[in-house]
Amino acid sequence: MATEVLVPTLGESIAEATLGEWLKQPGDKVAADEPIASLETDKVSVEVPSPVAGVMGQHAVQVGDTVQVGAMIATVEAGDGVAAATPAAAAAPATAPAPAASADAPAALSPSVRRAVLEHGVDPATIKGTGKDGRLTKEDVATAAATAVKAPAAETPVATPSVAASTGRKEERVRMTRLRQTIARRLKDAQNSAAMLTTFNDVDMSAVIEARAKYKDLFEKKHGVRLGFMGFFVKAACMALKDIPAVNASIEGDEIIYHDYADISVAVSAPNGLVVPVIRDADQLSVAGIEKTIGDFGRRAKDGTLKMDEMKGGTFTISNGGVFGSLMSTPIINPPQSAVLGLHRIEDRPVVRDGQVVVRPMMYLALSYDHRLIDGREAVTFLVALKNAMEDPTRILIDL
Repeated sequence: MATEVLVPTLGESIAEATLGEWLKQPGDKVAADEPIASLETDKVSVEVPSPVAGVMGQHAVQVGDTVQVGAMIATVEAGDGVAAATPAAAAAPATAPAPAASADAPAALSPSVRRAVLEHGVDPATIKGTGKDGRLTKEDVATAAATAVKAPAAETPVATPSVAASTGRKEERVRMTRLRQTIARRLKDAQNSAAMLTTFNDVDMSAVIEARAKYKDLFEKKHGVRLGFMGFFVKAACMALKDIPAVNASIEGDEIIYHDYADISVAVSAPNGLVVPVIRDADQLSVAGIEKTIGDFGRRAKDGTLKMDEMKGGTFTISNGGVFGSLMSTPIINPPQSAVLGLHRIEDRPVVRDGQVVVRPMMYLALSYDHRLIDGREAVTFLVALKNAMEDPTRILIDL
């Protein structure tokens, strides 16, 4: 008896997705609730679990196909879970043990393990899995990669270049993922609909660096999370948003919506591009609470386990290009929000203090905003308030 595998509900207003990858092939044993396919939506990747235990049946759609919510994409057959033999396996000598599908077959790798394999550039077939039923884990991949780095490289003879070797240039065409298509469309829509302008300032990070160096060990011991700079910036931004409510507002038709809360979108890196989960009620959280939330977002973005509801909403965005080495940029707003703050790398630069030229760790700040709603005066005032709070972190403590 066959059980149909249907596309699950993907979230409010999301009616379709793209089949990104099959995690199980026909004949593979599957357990109830075990992921058998990965779908790409406009925001995140979603795994499709098997509704029952059994043997993977036929695929009804191919990788890259667009599927609707509720559509049948495959079947799971009742059985003892013994995978059908492949021609290669049938031709193998009877004394040769068949390799475990969970260790060698790419279809048996979970998305997080598959990303680890690609990131470290290792062959999963050479790694012994320590997970359930011999499955590979991310730790197995990381250990194998570390072992490969430590092992001395074997000497290889220097090959003499062949005269007939091709020197032609090559091109590769790769279809854009649904997430990348959505990012491209939204960014272009933002440029077409908003009157965007960017205002810059810089901030002396000396005080925050000193505070972080002084308290980071105690902070991590007490809260179980590292003390970074984003906690300070989010708290400082929330304070500035209260002073300049237009920066935290949005336009809907011919009305302006002002928010008395701060839901801060933070851009984090994922395998298929940047995603922007939302710190709900960030103005009510402590620095520790903010750091814990951001750390959790970052880990789950890499694993592909962020939920779509965690991407929705947001009244203001902070994007930290400094972690990639960016010195200055003009970020694009995330509609329907009206502003985005761009952070950049910290760099020692000469500045004048009390008539003397001194070297200070400086960071450029960039605020891109919708000029239809936010005036230049408000944008500059917001950046100055943010700058003052970061250069004197005591202001964050006493809400000044």
